[in-house]
Amino acid sequence: MCILSFCSQAPKKAKRRQQQQGEGGSSNVFSMFEQSQIQEYKEAFTIIDQNRDGIISKDDLRDVLATMGQLNVKNEELEAMVKEASGPINFTVFLTMFGENAFKVLDPEATGFIKKEFLEELLTTQCDRFTAEEMANLWVAFPPDVAGNVDYKSICYVITHGEDKEE
Repeated sequence: MCILSFCSQAPKKAKRRQQQQGEGGSSNVFSMFEQSQIQEYKEAFTIIDQNRDGIISKDDLRDVLATMGQLNVKNEELEAMVKEASGPINFTVFLTMFGENAFKVLDPEATGFIKKEFLEELLTTQCDRFTAEEMANLWVAFPPDVAGNVDYKSICYVITHGEDKEE
Protein backbone atom coordinates (compact mmCIF):
# COMPACT_ATOMS: atom_id res chain seq x y z
CA MET A 1 0.00 0.00 0.00
CA CYS A 2 1.32 3.42 -0.90
CA ILE A 3 2.20 5.52 2.18
CA LEU A 4 -0.41 8.12 1.36
CA SER A 5 -3.02 5.77 -0.04
CA PHE A 6 -5.27 6.13 2.95
CA CYS A 7 -4.65 9.88 3.08
CA SER A 8 -6.20 10.39 -0.30
CA GLN A 9 -8.98 7.85 0.18
CA ALA A 10 -9.89 8.27 3.83
CA PRO A 11 -11.73 11.61 3.86
CA LYS A 12 -13.91 10.63 0.89
CA LYS A 13 -14.51 7.08 2.07
CA ALA A 14 -14.99 8.04 5.70
CA LYS A 15 -17.70 10.51 4.73
CA ARG A 16 -19.35 7.97 2.40
CA ARG A 17 -19.33 5.22 5.05
CA GLN A 18 -20.58 7.60 7.74
CA GLN A 19 -23.52 8.40 5.52
CA GLN A 20 -24.17 4.70 4.90
CA GLN A 21 -23.91 3.79 8.59
CA GLY A 22 -25.97 6.69 9.92
CA GLU A 23 -26.48 6.96 13.65
CA GLY A 24 -24.93 4.27 15.80
CA GLY A 25 -22.34 3.23 13.19
CA SER A 26 -19.02 1.73 14.15
CA SER A 27 -15.96 3.70 15.13
CA ASN A 28 -14.68 6.00 12.37
CA VAL A 29 -11.27 4.39 12.51
CA PHE A 30 -12.72 1.54 10.44
CA SER A 31 -13.73 4.10 7.81
CA MET A 32 -10.07 4.87 7.19
CA PHE A 33 -9.43 1.54 5.49
CA GLU A 34 -10.96 -0.76 2.90
CA GLN A 35 -12.34 -4.05 4.22
CA SER A 36 -9.42 -5.97 2.66
CA GLN A 37 -6.96 -3.70 4.47
CA ILE A 38 -8.77 -4.18 7.78
CA GLN A 39 -8.50 -7.95 7.29
CA GLU A 40 -4.74 -7.66 6.65
CA TYR A 41 -4.31 -5.53 9.78
CA LYS A 42 -6.40 -8.02 11.76
CA GLU A 43 -4.10 -10.82 10.63
CA ALA A 44 -1.04 -8.78 11.64
CA PHE A 45 -2.65 -7.93 14.99
CA THR A 46 -3.34 -11.63 15.62
CA ILE A 47 0.28 -12.50 14.87
CA ILE A 48 1.57 -9.82 17.25
CA ASP A 49 -0.96 -10.65 20.00
CA GLN A 50 0.96 -13.79 20.92
CA ASN A 51 -1.08 -14.64 24.04
CA ARG A 52 -4.40 -14.04 22.20
CA ASP A 53 -5.91 -11.83 24.91
CA GLY A 54 -6.95 -9.07 22.49
CA ILE A 55 -4.31 -6.60 23.75
CA ILE A 56 -0.75 -6.13 22.45
CA SER A 57 1.58 -5.99 25.45
CA LYS A 58 5.34 -5.75 25.98
CA ASP A 59 5.47 -9.53 26.31
CA ASP A 60 3.64 -9.94 23.01
CA LEU A 61 6.11 -7.61 21.31
CA ARG A 62 9.07 -9.40 22.87
CA ASP A 63 7.73 -12.78 21.71
CA VAL A 64 6.97 -11.71 18.15
CA LEU A 65 10.34 -9.98 17.81
CA ALA A 66 12.02 -13.16 19.07
CA THR A 67 10.28 -15.16 16.34
CA MET A 68 11.87 -12.75 13.85
CA GLY A 69 15.33 -13.28 15.33
CA GLN A 70 15.55 -10.16 17.51
CA LEU A 71 16.34 -11.75 20.85
CA ASN A 72 17.97 -8.98 22.86
CA VAL A 73 15.39 -6.20 22.76
CA LYS A 74 15.66 -3.97 25.82
CA ASN A 75 12.71 -3.52 28.14
CA GLU A 76 12.92 0.26 27.63
CA GLU A 77 12.50 -0.17 23.87
CA LEU A 78 9.44 -2.35 24.37
CA GLU A 79 7.96 0.12 26.86
CA ALA A 80 8.51 2.97 24.40
CA MET A 81 6.68 1.00 21.69
CA VAL A 82 3.70 0.29 23.93
CA LYS A 83 3.60 3.91 25.16
CA GLU A 84 3.06 5.15 21.60
CA ALA A 85 -0.59 4.28 22.19
CA SER A 86 -2.85 6.31 24.45
CA GLY A 87 -3.92 3.16 26.31
CA PRO A 88 -4.06 -0.61 25.94
CA ILE A 89 -3.45 -1.61 22.32
CA ASN A 90 -6.61 -3.41 21.23
CA PHE A 91 -7.44 -3.82 17.55
CA THR A 92 -9.17 -0.43 17.24
CA VAL A 93 -6.19 1.36 18.82
CA PHE A 94 -3.88 -0.65 16.54
CA LEU A 95 -5.74 0.61 13.45
CA THR A 96 -5.76 4.18 14.77
CA MET A 97 -2.01 4.05 15.29
CA PHE A 98 -1.51 3.05 11.65
CA GLY A 99 -3.63 5.95 10.48
CA GLU A 100 -1.83 8.47 12.67
CA ASN A 101 1.66 7.10 12.04
CA ALA A 102 1.36 7.52 8.28
CA PHE A 103 1.75 11.25 8.85
CA LYS A 104 4.71 10.79 11.20
CA VAL A 105 6.72 9.59 8.22
CA LEU A 106 6.08 13.01 6.68
CA ASP A 107 6.79 14.88 9.94
CA PRO A 108 9.94 13.30 11.40
CA GLU A 109 10.43 16.18 13.88
CA ALA A 110 6.89 15.60 15.22
CA THR A 111 5.87 19.25 14.92
CA GLY A 112 2.28 18.29 14.13
CA PHE A 113 2.40 20.31 10.92
CA ILE A 114 3.12 19.69 7.25
CA LYS A 115 3.71 22.41 4.68
CA LYS A 116 0.63 23.01 2.53
CA GLU A 117 2.59 22.89 -0.72
CA PHE A 118 4.23 19.59 0.22
CA LEU A 119 0.96 17.94 1.24
CA GLU A 120 -0.81 19.26 -1.84
CA GLU A 121 1.93 17.95 -4.12
CA LEU A 122 1.72 14.51 -2.51
CA LEU A 123 -2.05 14.32 -2.65
CA THR A 124 -2.27 15.45 -6.27
CA THR A 125 0.62 13.39 -7.69
CA GLN A 126 0.73 10.13 -5.69
CA CYS A 127 -1.59 7.12 -5.38
CA ASP A 128 -5.29 8.01 -5.66
CA ARG A 129 -4.79 11.62 -6.69
CA PHE A 130 -6.93 14.43 -5.34
CA THR A 131 -8.69 16.62 -7.88
CA ALA A 132 -8.49 20.42 -7.71
CA GLU A 133 -11.99 20.42 -6.20
CA GLU A 134 -11.00 17.89 -3.51
CA MET A 135 -7.95 20.01 -2.65
CA ALA A 136 -10.12 23.12 -2.38
CA ASN A 137 -12.48 21.23 -0.06
CA LEU A 138 -9.55 20.06 2.05
CA TRP A 139 -8.26 23.60 2.52
CA VAL A 140 -11.73 24.84 3.44
CA ALA A 141 -12.04 22.11 6.08
CA PHE A 142 -8.43 22.41 7.30
CA PRO A 143 -7.06 25.83 6.37
CA PRO A 144 -3.30 26.28 6.62
CA ASP A 145 -1.93 28.90 8.99
CA VAL A 146 -0.36 32.14 7.74
CA ALA A 147 3.01 30.39 7.40
CA GLY A 148 1.49 27.72 5.12
CA ASN A 149 1.46 24.92 7.71
CA VAL A 150 -1.32 22.34 7.88
CA ASP A 151 -2.25 20.80 11.22
CA TYR A 152 -2.35 17.13 10.21
CA LYS A 153 -3.33 16.03 13.72
CA SER A 154 -6.67 17.77 13.20
CA ILE A 155 -7.11 15.87 9.95
CA CYS A 156 -6.29 12.59 11.72
CA TYR A 157 -8.74 13.41 14.50
CA VAL A 158 -11.59 14.00 12.09
CA ILE A 159 -10.75 10.84 10.13
CA THR A 160 -10.59 8.68 13.26
CA HIS A 161 -13.27 10.31 15.46
CA GLY A 162 -15.60 12.25 13.18
CA GLU A 163 -16.07 15.98 12.89
CA ASP A 164 -17.64 16.62 16.28
CA LYS A 165 -15.26 16.58 19.23
CA GLU A 166 -16.71 14.61 22.11
CA GLU A 167 -17.18 16.56 25.31
